[in-house]
Amino acid sequence: MNEPVTAYLGLGSNMGDRQANLERALDFLSQRLQVEKVSRIYETEPVGNQDQPRFLNMVCQVRTRLPARALLILAKGIESKLGRTGGSDAPRPIDIDILLYGQEVIDTPDLVVPHPRMTDRAFVLVPLSQIAPDAVHPVTGKTIKELLDAIREVQGVLPLE
Repeated sequence: MNEPVTAYLGLGSNMGDRQANLERALDFLSQRLQVEKVSRIYETEPVGNQDQPRFLNMVCQVRTRLPARALLILAKGIESKLGRTGGSDAPRPIDIDILLYGQEVIDTPDLVVPHPRMTDRAFVLVPLSQIAPDAVHPVTGKTIKELLDAIREVQGVLPLE
């Protein structure tokens, strides 16, 4: 049996009832994983394709015995259940990304961990630093708080009231 691993997942939604989509995704995750911590929800500007609705984003800390690839399959299955279709720049009811999986570094065609763009995305680092400021990025060796402090632009990330 695999040893339990602490992983961090980023969740985002910009279609339909965004908050309900996040809550349903968390519910599905908690059926298969031990959800240990959940950040606040933040409203954020879209990155890349600006011609789409604003996102709600959050991060959760989970404990799992699933290997990283199985965790990816679980996340994609939940996205599919909640109606996700289309590419990474299209509006979506839910997006679930594996940000960190223990201290593992994985680089395969369908899974890259740590998430390759997390170090420059305030919409990931703000909620992640809320629940795991001292978690260490296994490639940079910096804590999440240090990575967040290095970003100049965080104005587009606002806590949901």
